[in-house]
Amino acid sequence: MENTQRLQSLDALRGFDMFWIIGGAGIFKGLAALTGWGVLEWWASQLDHVSWHGFAFEDMIFPLFLFIAGVSFPFSMAKSRQKGISREKLYLRVIRRGVVLILLGLIYNNLLAFDFENQRYASVLGRIGLAWMLAALIYINTSKISARAIWLAALLIGYWLLLALVPAPDYPGAERFSMEGNFTSYFDRLFLPGKLYREIHDPEGWLGTVPAVGTAMLGMMAGQLLLRNKNGWNGLKKCGVMAAAGTGLILISLLWNTIFPINKNLWNSSFVCLAGGISLLLLSLFYLVIDVKGYQQWAFFFRIIGLNSITIYVGQRLINFKSTSGFLFNGTIGWFPESWHAFLSSTAYVAVCWLFLYFLYKQKIFLKV
Repeated sequence: MENTQRLQSLDALRGFDMFWIIGGAGIFKGLAALTGWGVLEWWASQLDHVSWHGFAFEDMIFPLFLFIAGVSFPFSMAKSRQKGISREKLYLRVIRRGVVLILLGLIYNNLLAFDFENQRYASVLGRIGLAWMLAALIYINTSKISARAIWLAALLIGYWLLLALVPAPDYPGAERFSMEGNFTSYFDRLFLPGKLYREIHDPEGWLGTVPAVGTAMLGMMAGQLLLRNKNGWNGLKKCGVMAAAGTGLILISLLWNTIFPINKNLWNSSFVCLAGGISLLLLSLFYLVIDVKGYQQWAFFFRIIGLNSITIYVGQRLINFKSTSGFLFNGTIGWFPESWHAFLSSTAYVAVCWLFLYFLYKQKIFLKV
C-alpha cells in the first residue's frame, strides 16, 4: 500500500534550498567578512559558482531543486490514481506544468519586452519544466525501478559518449570538454535562438537538458522509495537505502570525474551523479530528523519558504524586496559599524522575503504550477 501523506521534510528541504537563493548566501558571506573565522570563510567560498570544471555548494542549488521536484511526482501520481484520474489526463497535467514553467522562465528573462533578437530563451525554470516533464513521462510509462535505472544510465552514458566522441566543429582543435570545444555549446550556438548567457555557451541550453532529465529521475526514484509502505520498508530502512545510494553515486562521480570532469555548466554525467548523491544524502537526513524522528519545529522557518518556492523565485523578479528591506531597516543598520552592513542588509532582505511568505502561509495562499 502506498503512503501518500505529505512529507514535512520535503517542504523543509525545498525551503533550505531556496534560502540560499533569497539571500542566505549573502548572510554567510557577510558573516565571514565580519568575523574572519576560517570555517565561515571556507563556507563563503562555496557560495559562488565555479567558472567551468569543478564543484562548489552553489552548484548544488539548482539540481537539488530539480531533484526535489522529482521526489514530489510519485506522490502526486499516486494521489491521481487514487482519484481515478486516467493516464491521458495525467499526461496533460504533466505537459501543462512543463509548458507553464517554460513560459514563466521566458517571462522571467524579459519576454514581455518583446525584444526577440536579444531575448534569452534558455532559463532555470525552463530547464526545470522541460527536464521534469520528460522525466515524468518516462516515469509514467515504466513500472519497475530497474527500467527507470536503465533509462537513467542510458541518458548519462549516452551524453558522455556524445561529448567525448564529437567535438565542436566550429572550434577545431579545442579541448572537447572546454567551453568552446564541447558539442553541447556548439548545439546551442547552432539551434538555440536569441542570446546565450555566456555568448558562446548557455548553462541552461537545450542539449544539457538531456542529462538534467536524469536529475529529475533520481528524485522520482527516491520518491518511489519513500512511497513504499510494506515488506518492512520503515523510515529507518528508507533512510539507509537513500544514504547508501547517495554515497555510491558520489563515488561514481569521483571516478567518472577523472575522464569526464564534473561541470555544472554542461550538467554533465559526473555532475548529475555528484549532485544526485548529495541530494539523496540531504533528503535522507531531513527525512530522518523530521519525518522519522519527529523533530519538526526547527524546520518551520524552511517550510514557510518551501511551501511557496516558485512564488518567491519569480516574486523577487516582480517585487522590489530590496527597496522594502532598505526602507524598513537601513536606518537601524546605519547605527552599526560599516563592517556589519553586508551581513545585516542580507539578513534584513531575507527577513522581508520570509515575512511575505509567512503572510501567504497564514492566508493559506500557495501558488503552484
